[in-house]
Amino acid sequence: MGLIFLETLPGPKIFKCKCCNAHSASGDAIVSKDFQGRFGKAYLFNSVVNISLGPNEDRMLNSGLHTVNDIYCSCCQQMLGWRYEKAYEPSEKYKEGKYILEKARILKEGW
Repeated sequence: MGLIFLETLPGPKIFKCKCCNAHSASGDAIVSKDFQGRFGKAYLFNSVVNISLGPNEDRMLNSGLHTVNDIYCSCCQQMLGWRYEKAYEPSEKYKEGKYILEKARILKEGW
């Protein structure tokens, strides 16, 4: 196995993987804090780092049917949330290409 390249985010407000402390997202990338995940509250982000994607999966969520990919920490493989690949409802299209990070799976640094 090769070395794992991890991106380090600049700035005072960072979200990190709860298991290994790898940076996951910048506070500037938050779109909304009003989302529900599998394990409770979740945040919607424009971009995240240090993740790997699972396969596409159609999933019925609170807001309707979506095609999503689970996202995993690229360092420790902890499941962190999911990425919206496709939204079927026109009112949900804004989520496409965005990421959910579960609050229970991340830590805040510099808040």
